[in-house]
Amino acid sequence: MDERVFTFAGLINPDHDFIIGFYTVVVAVLILLFAKIATHKMQVVPSGIQNVYEFLLSGIVSFSKDIVGEEVARKYFPLAATIAFLVFFGNAIGIIPGFESPTSSWSFTLVLALVVFFYYHFEGIRTQGVIKYFKHFMGPVWWLAPLMFPVEIISHLSRIISLSFRLFGNIKGDDMFLLVMLMLAPWVVPVVPFAILAFMALLQAFVFMILTYVYIHGAVVVDEDH
Repeated sequence: MDERVFTFAGLINPDHDFIIGFYTVVVAVLILLFAKIATHKMQVVPSGIQNVYEFLLSGIVSFSKDIVGEEVARKYFPLAATIAFLVFFGNAIGIIPGFESPTSSWSFTLVLALVVFFYYHFEGIRTQGVIKYFKHFMGPVWWLAPLMFPVEIISHLSRIISLSFRLFGNIKGDDMFLLVMLMLAPWVVPVVPFAILAFMALLQAFVFMILTYVYIHGAVVVDEDH
């Protein structure tokens, strides 16, 4: 099936890697543009897009602090919120006919997962030190270390696959669902499917953000009795 029929970027270059890269840049530009508009004329009593952004950002902090604590929620808010917006816009752009979600590409979601993976380990080591951080991989008693350490390593590596494939699989499936709906009813706007896809775009962004918070929290805040 010709990708150019369904993506405007395909008219420039039919290579799928180019298409994903093109829409990744488009998503980044849109995020910066909306952020610029929201902060262009800051008001004490927000209105318009500033009000929307303040509602979303305060909601992220409010919800996250109930899960990981206020200190972690605020400290790592820039990373978590950036990922949330990047994933949401990356998901949502694919709902528009002629565009493709960057998050429907495994290479894109894998990069995001690797960023989270390396960052939370870095923060864990920076906060606790190398020895203390990896000591928690050994289990509660020393004689379990030969068993627990490989299990912990596999568990952490599986997070890369979990993060990347969950997002990739869901959005790829959503794109195929939308494609089928547009083929069945090309001249009628399928309102219900669009609403479902918009909700899924928001849900997947939320899940990725919360998991980012949870992994960071697990790395930097460890119970001494663990």
